Amino acid sequence: MKIAVTSASGQLGSSIIKQLIVENGNENVIGIARTPEKAKHLGIEVRKGDYNNRQEFDQALKGMDKVILLSGMDAPDKRIQQHRNVIEAAKQNGVKKIVYTSIVGDEENTAFSPVVQSNRQTEQDVRESGLQWVIGRNGIYIEPDLEYLDNYIQEGEIRNCAGEGRCAYTSRGELAYAYAQMLLHDEHNGHTYNLVGEPITQAKLAELINEVFGTDLKFNSISFDEYLTERKAELGDFIGTVIAGIYEGIKSGVNDVPSDFERVTGRPHKSPLDMISAFRKNKQAPNNGPHAN
Repeated sequence: MKIAVTSASGQLGSSIIKQLIVENGNENVIGIARTPEKAKHLGIEVRKGDYNNRQEFDQALKGMDKVILLSGMDAPDKRIQQHRNVIEAAKQNGVKKIVYTSIVGDEENTAFSPVVQSNRQTEQDVRESGLQWVIGRNGIYIEPDLEYLDNYIQEGEIRNCAGEGRCAYTSRGELAYAYAQMLLHDEHNGHTYNLVGEPITQAKLAELINEVFGTDLKFNSISFDEYLTERKAELGDFIGTVIAGIYEGIKSGVNDVPSDFERVTGRPHKSPLDMISAFRKNKQAPNNGPHAN
């Protein structure tokens, strides 16, 4: 059974590939990447595939039984057609099953809503594709906050507009395990799952980080407008608005949702403390800001 993974060079895509190699063998996993050279370290065949190029996906999906479509990172108005390029190429090549990595979120009331709306449209496109399908709605990754830890330490605080809202964090490793099960086991076909963990507040996040890393961070809740201005200044208008919108959604409760993780995987989702502890054991380099990737 040949399984194709799009965005193979990205952090979630490579995590899914590593899990599939363990469970399905490296000869049965094909990576697809806009720049294949960036995924060569995974030790599998990697084919070229740019979401903007339907013809590349017509070639990349030849001989595939299943494909996992990772949501693109482009502007929301561009993502829908990009994803349709993959869906249509899958249909043309006789792919039997498609799994889509969507997101948890509010479709109307936050600055992040345009991204959520584009994901919901792709969900609809996947359901109407005529293929077997499964959809996962990812929670917020915990890793970017931990990758940003040096900045938090320098500032002495975790600062955003989430207030007392609770966020059901997940991790790329937990998602990779869940998506491997969704791809390999057909009892999940026709389902949409919330792939999230235990919901916690930002104050609790700071407390857990302090416990694991020995830091002394506090949570400082600021207004949405103030946070939006800060994020735009650091990350640019598009990414800055997306990040501010994520925390706006956390404040309003849209990231405090029931979890289907155990239903998918047969085991409980790792706790926030366990995810933070695991990250410390495999500490990664800091990136450009919380949830920038």
